Amino acid sequence: MSRATSITEAPLPDGLVWTKRHILGIEGWSAAEITAVLDLADLYVEQNRRADKRSTELRGRTVMNLFFEDSTRTKTSFELAGKRLGGDVLSMSVGTSSVKKGETLLDTAMTLNAMKPDFLVVRHAQSGAPKLLADKVNCSVINAGDGMHEHPTQALLDALSIRRRKGRLEGLTVAICGDILHSRVARSNIHLLGTMGAQVRVVGPPTLLPSSIDRMGVDVFTDMDRGLKDVDIVMMLRLQSERMNGKFVPSPREYFRFHGLTFGRLAVAKPDALIMHPGPMNRGVEIDSEVADDIGRSLILDQVEFGVAVRMACLRLLASTQQAA
Repeated sequence: MSRATSITEAPLPDGLVWTKRHILGIEGWSAAEITAVLDLADLYVEQNRRADKRSTELRGRTVMNLFFEDSTRTKTSFELAGKRLGGDVLSMSVGTSSVKKGETLLDTAMTLNAMKPDFLVVRHAQSGAPKLLADKVNCSVINAGDGMHEHPTQALLDALSIRRRKGRLEGLTVAICGDILHSRVARSNIHLLGTMGAQVRVVGPPTLLPSSIDRMGVDVFTDMDRGLKDVDIVMMLRLQSERMNGKFVPSPREYFRFHGLTFGRLAVAKPDALIMHPGPMNRGVEIDSEVADDIGRSLILDQVEFGVAVRMACLRLLASTQQAA
């Protein structure tokens, strides 16, 4: 396929008509919608590996990144995604903004809305904040992580990383391990992987497992050796200490002893099992450095690379909806 130079010249995969105006969560998505993002992102992976990485699908469009929580990977990834599609990108520093002076979230949203952006990328500590903004602004809103609710683009890039290495998602067994209770990444991945036909396990200490997690259609384990047996993918999560109100584990050392990923624990998984982590990693807490740095089995750097392509695909698809409107 030749490189597209505008939105109208970049056909959607399999002629799909994209109808979503916002990307707020994976829950409720169809397998066809997920596949559309992954298929388009595959094309952008190849674009991003060329010397000339830029195209013009978002020429004249403005992407505003509004991050109320610190971020390195996600924020930088969205900045690159917008720029590589030829858009104008502005990242707002909340720490020096009017929010710090007492302005409400909605006041900030309406102020930005008056500047006529096309996309608002929002990360916020409160679950539901991106949805609140989406109900008030004229542009498309992408949830870059809200509280303990969802992180949809992370789940999509995780899925792309798995699919490019394994060739499929259907039929795989994926173990999501660690702090499930506080993880928006876990929730989005559970929704996506279940929709795509994977079998999902959650593994962690009882204090870090939501009481109703089994209602999400997952198998629940508190023992790592049992939880990792014969899995295809091991997805590790960090302890979300900034969201913990109280003591959920005795100590980081004890946590690693019982729930950290080592080569010894990985031995019970399938011989070709792959390792994932959304970052940032706490080495020696949830994952051993030797495991994290195993080039043959770790997808961690793939996740970082493919995150840009997935976010390009999301922006591109939302742009097609704006054009149709």
